Amino acid sequence: MMNTAPALASSSATHDVPAIAPGSLAAWIMALRLRSLLIAISPVLVAAALVWQRTGALDGGKVVLILAASIVIQVITNLQNDVGYTLRGGERSRTRTGLPRATALGLLTTRQVHLAIAVAIGAAVVLGLPLVIARGWPVLAMGVGSIVAALAYMGGPRPIAYTPFGELVVFVFFGLIAVAGADYTLTGGPVPPLTWLAASSMGALASAALVVNNHRDVEHDAGVGRRTFPVVCGVAASHALYVASMLLPFALVPALAWFAGTPWLLLPLLCLPVALRLLQDFKTSAPGLAFNTLLFRTFKLELGYAALLSAGAILARLLA
Repeated sequence: MMNTAPALASSSATHDVPAIAPGSLAAWIMALRLRSLLIAISPVLVAAALVWQRTGALDGGKVVLILAASIVIQVITNLQNDVGYTLRGGERSRTRTGLPRATALGLLTTRQVHLAIAVAIGAAVVLGLPLVIARGWPVLAMGVGSIVAALAYMGGPRPIAYTPFGELVVFVFFGLIAVAGADYTLTGGPVPPLTWLAASSMGALASAALVVNNHRDVEHDAGVGRRTFPVVCGVAASHALYVASMLLPFALVPALAWFAGTPWLLLPLLCLPVALRLLQDFKTSAPGLAFNTLLFRTFKLELGYAALLSAGAILARLLA
């Protein structure tokens, strides 16, 4: 496939990008978007804590494999997002205010990134194979589905990122499958209602991060043919979706505590003031680069919620 990155470098979105050598570690860090890996780590931590709270046992080796595989799949998503958007010509407009893309800036070639994606897929297979052997076809189905979704987000003839369904896909894969799937992989099932509620909470917060991303780029996306949720439904609907995605996890907290039979699982409510502040800033922030800060704050909120939920589950077991 022809490398188009150098041709697009001069027309990439406007950013104050520091001088980075092509092919350098800094270039790869840009493509990997390390801070976004929080949405891959948080659900696994929650699942592990809930399993230990429920059973009193935890297979540390399986937890490490699940966590590593989750991170690798997010890496595949980020790399495909970088190279796929460049190859589709999405960076030809100067109106995008999202984070810079390494291939669009000519810092990495599309061939380099495609090779890295292939290596990451191989790593995901190696990490997942022992889990498939232990738990069978459901884990295989979840693993293959996750890799396909990671590639299809910005790849193929009709990428998920060019449809209004990106937030739904994130809810399913970074919430339901990430948490409930990890629970099943650790225990062999069945997955209890408590875990499904936690999975819904984590999926909603992960979706909220994508809402920020798409809301920020609505004008640019409309201009390059991306039919994201805010492009199709409007910015008012996008704002409403952010509100719903942010508040649902906190609305579910009392049910989490009830199903767990302990008030310790009310701890995530300590993050509610942070969420309310984010909602206010989402509503009042000027369009553009300010939303990048909101994006990272949303990632941190998800991690904080996950940490408090996990801590509550651990304390419930220790103090029972």
